[in-house]
Amino acid sequence: MSRLNRPFALIICIAAAVAGCVPEKPSDREAFADTSLDETRLLDHIRVLASDEYEGRGITSAGEEKTVGYIVSHFIEYGLEPGFGDSYVQDVPLVRIQAQPGARLAVGTTSGQMSLDYGPDVVFWTKRADEVIELSDSELVFVGYGVVAPEYGWDDYAGLDVEGKTVVVLVNDPGYVTQNPDLFNGRTMTYYGRWTYKFEEAARQGASAALIVHQTEPAAYGWGVVNSTWTGPQFALDRTDGGAGRLAIEGWITRAAAAEVFEAAGKDLARLSERAALQGFRATPLGVDVTVTLNNEVNRMVSRNVGAIIPGASRPDESIVLSAHWDHLGIDHGLEGDQIYNGAKDNATGVAALLELARVAASRNQRPDRSLFFVSFTAEESQLLGSLYFAENSPLPLEKMAGVLNIDIMNVWGPTHDVQVKGYGSSQLEDYLADAAR
Repeated sequence: MSRLNRPFALIICIAAAVAGCVPEKPSDREAFADTSLDETRLLDHIRVLASDEYEGRGITSAGEEKTVGYIVSHFIEYGLEPGFGDSYVQDVPLVRIQAQPGARLAVGTTSGQMSLDYGPDVVFWTKRADEVIELSDSELVFVGYGVVAPEYGWDDYAGLDVEGKTVVVLVNDPGYVTQNPDLFNGRTMTYYGRWTYKFEEAARQGASAALIVHQTEPAAYGWGVVNSTWTGPQFALDRTDGGAGRLAIEGWITRAAAAEVFEAAGKDLARLSERAALQGFRATPLGVDVTVTLNNEVNRMVSRNVGAIIPGASRPDESIVLSAHWDHLGIDHGLEGDQIYNGAKDNATGVAALLELARVAASRNQRPDRSLFFVSFTAEESQLLGSLYFAENSPLPLEKMAGVLNIDIMNVWGPTHDVQVKGYGSSQLEDYLADAAR
């Protein structure tokens, strides 16, 4: 077996297990694992999708047209049926919101107004499809980790009214910072630690804005990533309410800038952060307020998910979904020299694996019991919008979906030729396989 076939064969086994067609005898299992996965085909897919011709696979670009066409053509070539009725594509309506120059955030204190520099100190945006966002004298409240988790007996918003206010939130969750394995999931971040959750919960609580205090280690990336990712165009699903359910302002603030704001409010950020990691923490109003002005250019557009299906033989209404996002960061015309983010690892490798899995699965004489649905999502780099739209508008009954295996950022040339699938290493995938086969 080639250096690439072993990990990909493992993925094939997982897909087969969840689909309900794992052979019972070990000899059959081994024969099934040693499929005709083709390393040359896999590498050819990666080379094409990550080539300059595909322009970094930016959404709603010429690169998208080529990428979608490439995936569809191979689904057709391999004999898979359309995944969305009579179509291989699912339109995903998006809104593009670009903040115009001059965005400002000022903090009003008892001794005057502090201005935070957009970019070096703070980065903020809106997911509301409004050309003007203004927030005046919104009280700042420190809400620790901003978590409401009844299963952990944790509520940072207990007894608190944040209607119209701006919450300041720590990144990650209390388990990570304390390293206590009995608190949340210890060092392993839960969804409560994700920046997306922080904004979602703040909106549910009625806040107008939320600023996450950035720290490199618990965030797992530096301020440079924040500054490059959230200062450009922001995308959201184009909803009928124009995103009115979102916060007016979402953003990040550097630890240093946050410490200055807390000091101006007569508070100690480090001491409050320590308290925030303890059970029973209560939110702290800072006694200062923020004023924000944001002018936006708003455009609506459509991107596409790409999907195909192999109907199950005996239980076609039940399914296992195999997915990989096709989009990357496109072209940055502001860069000198090479302006294309080719995205070979993220995620041309995943799409290549998805196509090769589809080809092999479709070439088998025996169809699986459950349906196999292969889908490549758009707008993953824009906060997982393609997969969100798919989940909200699934062509498959969600209650009969047996499992989802997402392939993202595969290390196909590493020294162990390991596979990383949504955080799973090879040994963990074997455990997943055993569970799925039950």
